[in-house]
Amino acid sequence: MQRKTPPVGERALKTAAWIVSLLCLAPIVAVAFAAVSGTLDTWNSLMATVLPRYAWTTVELVVLVGLGTAIVGTATAWLVTTCSFPFRRTFEIVLALPLAFPAYVLAYAYTDLLDHPGAVQTALRAITGWGPQDYWFPEVRSLGGAAAMLIFVLYPYVYLLARAAFLKQSPTAYFAARTLGHTPWSAFWRVSLPMARPAIAGGVILALMETIADFGTVAHFGVQTFATGIYSAWFSMGDRMAASQLALCLLVVALTFALLERAQRGAAKRFPAGSRIETMERHHLTGWKAVAAFAACMLPVAIGFAIPLVVLTDMAIGAGKSPFSPRYLGYVQNSLTLASITALVTVTAAIVIGFCARIAPSLAARFSAAAAGIGYAVPGGVIAVGLLVPFAALDNAVDAWARANFGISTGLFFTGSIGLLVVAYMVRFIAAALGAFDTGISAIKPNIDAAARTLGRTSGRMLIEIHLPLLRPSLLTALLIVFVDVMKELPATLIMRPFNFDTLAVQAYRLASDERLQQAALPSLMIVGFGLLPVVLLCHTIGKSGRQQNRVIRPKVDALLPNA
Repeated sequence: MQRKTPPVGERALKTAAWIVSLLCLAPIVAVAFAAVSGTLDTWNSLMATVLPRYAWTTVELVVLVGLGTAIVGTATAWLVTTCSFPFRRTFEIVLALPLAFPAYVLAYAYTDLLDHPGAVQTALRAITGWGPQDYWFPEVRSLGGAAAMLIFVLYPYVYLLARAAFLKQSPTAYFAARTLGHTPWSAFWRVSLPMARPAIAGGVILALMETIADFGTVAHFGVQTFATGIYSAWFSMGDRMAASQLALCLLVVALTFALLERAQRGAAKRFPAGSRIETMERHHLTGWKAVAAFAACMLPVAIGFAIPLVVLTDMAIGAGKSPFSPRYLGYVQNSLTLASITALVTVTAAIVIGFCARIAPSLAARFSAAAAGIGYAVPGGVIAVGLLVPFAALDNAVDAWARANFGISTGLFFTGSIGLLVVAYMVRFIAAALGAFDTGISAIKPNIDAAARTLGRTSGRMLIEIHLPLLRPSLLTALLIVFVDVMKELPATLIMRPFNFDTLAVQAYRLASDERLQQAALPSLMIVGFGLLPVVLLCHTIGKSGRQQNRVIRPKVDALLPNA
């Protein structure tokens, strides 16, 4: 029996999907190859000098952020889901607002506020009459300070997934525990928390992947982790082999967390949700309990959003810089150009991979989607090194050939271009676009595809005429998420940007590195302004979920949090 040949359009779609997935795997393969091809002398030198310190500091940071995000995210999710206290419905929404802040922007705000010349210590000395040596004050530029910044920016990952899990739970088991004499706290600890544990663990692991990928916060506070080590090895020491080997170490840690997160996702999906016909009766808190619940929800919002917003606004006004000056308009134009091009390229690539998996499900299609989605676990610095090492060698080879044959120099044709930076962004953020695409296309029944086939529609026409119009909300969400992620991205941009092509994130980092924090406030505020766009969308979703229970919250969380 002769095997039927797929249509030309379908073959082209599969080929494009394979190209995208292999492009996403290329940085990982390049980093691994460059690292293992280096000499043992470099490894021995790293082991004897910086590697143990980088590893231990990264472990300490991961432990602190993991514990902090788990406690803050789970506690606030439980309070707004099962308790009734003043402004509970408002807190359901505003607890997600810290997602708008990159951690490094929060670090700039609190450095200005809490450092020795900052407003808090200045007021303390003015009130008490103490001198600089007469009192002790916590050092914000420390490992603990970096962990605090990351906790209050990343806890919404845990909050959103934990709240979705609590909404999904059947209250029957909780009621049974209460009838057996358990207090609300005991019933939560013994029943509700174990049922939500896979979702909570998944949120914590997502936060930890962001933690190990963070560069701006730890660099500003002088905390030496793998992320800062890669940048230092690449620029300060000019040792690309050491940068590749440090990137490989960070890659192993990141992929370990990715595997753990995948396992937790599977556990969360398999865990029985039970019936959702009956509703949970909220605990009406009064007196000091209501005050404590209000304070517990207000504290992370104040630290992670309200206070830094006020501080940055005051700093920006004091700096006297205009956002409409030609210089800042240039930074905005560069940022918008990169973000817009990347969003279009990334969402197009996600459509190709997702639609290929839809119309031609196979092992190859699943591998293609998995390979493309792995970028969310790879830090930006690792992707930058993984792309620059092979393309720099290609640039050198092309330049040598051009000199030998034509007597001209081609320069940095690949590594000095915006195109390679867009590829790095696509590899990093295509998982977010795939998540939004999968959430939208899962709502389109396969019968629609079958009906289109019977009416003679090819794969291409079916995508253009049927799927894309139905997927418009999901694709707009994907475009928005990728756009804002690129606006905030720092490590890959610092390493790979073309000469004299600075973005808002790079400008904020450079000014903060020179201790010009007031001048850094304006680009930081502009980044936060763009970051509010997807968070407002997410807050709108949370508000709807309060009225529609769990029918909307989990799919939207899946779309807005990569691989949540």
